Amino acid sequence: MAKQNVAEQFVDILARAGVKRLYGVVGDSLNPVVDAIRRNSAIDWIHVRHEETAAFAAGAEAQVTGSLAACAGSCGPGNLHLINGLYDAHRSMAPVLALASHIPSSEIGLGYFQATHPELLFQECSHYNEMISNPEQMPRLLQTAIQHAIGRGGVSVVSMPGDIASKPAPEKSIEHALVTARPTVRPGDDEIDKLCRMVDEAKRVTLFCGSGTAGAHAEVMEFAEKIKSPVGHALRGKEWIQYDNPYDVGMSGLLGYGAAYEATHECDLLVLLGTDFPYNAFLPDDVKIVQVDVRPEHLGRRSKLDLAIWGDVRETLRCLTPRVKPKSDRKFLDRMLKKHANALEGVVKAYTRKVDKHVPIHPEYVASVLDEMADEDAVFTVDTGMNNVWAARYLTPNGKRRVIGSFSHGSMANALPQAIGAQFTDLNRQVVAMSGDGGFSMLMGDFLTLVQHDLPVKVVLFNNSSLGMVELEMLVAGLPSYGTTNENTDYAAIARAAGAYGVRVEKPKQLQGALKDAFKHKGPALVDVVTDPNALSIPPKISADMVTGFALSASKIVLDGGVGRMLQMARSNLRNVPRP
Repeated sequence: MAKQNVAEQFVDILARAGVKRLYGVVGDSLNPVVDAIRRNSAIDWIHVRHEETAAFAAGAEAQVTGSLAACAGSCGPGNLHLINGLYDAHRSMAPVLALASHIPSSEIGLGYFQATHPELLFQECSHYNEMISNPEQMPRLLQTAIQHAIGRGGVSVVSMPGDIASKPAPEKSIEHALVTARPTVRPGDDEIDKLCRMVDEAKRVTLFCGSGTAGAHAEVMEFAEKIKSPVGHALRGKEWIQYDNPYDVGMSGLLGYGAAYEATHECDLLVLLGTDFPYNAFLPDDVKIVQVDVRPEHLGRRSKLDLAIWGDVRETLRCLTPRVKPKSDRKFLDRMLKKHANALEGVVKAYTRKVDKHVPIHPEYVASVLDEMADEDAVFTVDTGMNNVWAARYLTPNGKRRVIGSFSHGSMANALPQAIGAQFTDLNRQVVAMSGDGGFSMLMGDFLTLVQHDLPVKVVLFNNSSLGMVELEMLVAGLPSYGTTNENTDYAAIARAAGAYGVRVEKPKQLQGALKDAFKHKGPALVDVVTDPNALSIPPKISADMVTGFALSASKIVLDGGVGRMLQMARSNLRNVPRP
């Protein structure tokens, strides 16, 4: 039997860790690893057009499956292109292993062609970042990297010179059992007792939920019912907590809606569950705050805490709920539910007025129709910018759908590459990329990846010929928009030229038919919808000094952009309010 080289051993270990595919662009120092993949039936090489796409795709795959995903880049510029997608995966806590192949080991430090220092470049966007400079480091170094990515939730980077990859693997290397799943973390009894006392003593408790409530929907609902608490959420908590939620009061933050802002400010005790919500300007500073998070470094980053709980949300609530005293007073909860419904009533008109005649098309209307026509278990990938608004306001979660975006890192051009990774996990599941024309055009080359691999991703392009969110930022800051216009482009024609299905929609009455035909098409499809760049109206009370980046120092409803089916949910929840 032929002796393995390091590249072959590297690929074998990835496969043993559950990695199904490696996204990347071939080249020089990476070639030994790609050739090892060619000869290994357990793992596939996924050729993309840009390494940034490879990292985004791996991050999306990891978020959909909850398992380790991987990407790779060749030496120098090749692996350097990975960095933006790796930042996104790391900040999304997606377990990703990145291979940064390197220049010949004998040339490191000598200013060689394409020389960089991967061990420095990726330091900030990884839990583990080391170089294999000797075959004897294998397989222990790779196993350690894998366990960091899975165990801590995020990115590990392994650098490896191409000549090292071609060398024989060590004969008596130690391969141990790999950690491929994370444990749950239960707080200590003392912390649970303290939290129990605080909940019992508070008359008005509000729960504010983030992505850390994934898998804990039932526990959150049981706890909210017992203490009669309104439940708000951050954008990353929407898909996990908004559905089947009779206590829902909406979302806080720049894209917020409903009564979440009031609920978090008018309570006696605010309990932050699994959220690293970044905008501290939206959090109160005059109520008691408890934060529960599985990542201790997140505790207290955004606000002063009265109690910090290091633990998994699901396990924490399983311990806490049986101990707290049930509350019978619903006054606070019912008042917030009414405020929530009233707030949504006030903005729903934004996309219902003359939508069948309005040209350019209301983007709110596009998002609403898309939400109704998409599959019950669809995966939506959402571009940063105005598409975040439409996803936050119009996509209806149900416990089966997934919504993935660059919600923590805030990168442009994420939707298309994330759709690639999401689609590879299940070719029969509907994957819809909600793209803006700015983001789509930035990494448009990887639309060819959809065609080459015959991935049935459906790109719904909100084409307002501008960088809409940037124009909004300038407007709120009192600046004239400048440098934000994209020359009008027929992206449907580009899609057809690439060999995919493409249709352009310029009138509202064309929209439903275009989406229906695209969804029926077996391969990749692009629906280029010409939307109104002036769709949003800004409340006049918002002034430039209220804005710091994306955070507003005060505002209950930031964007008057409609709310889709959420109004129906709010009206339904009002039925839980006892009549006098």
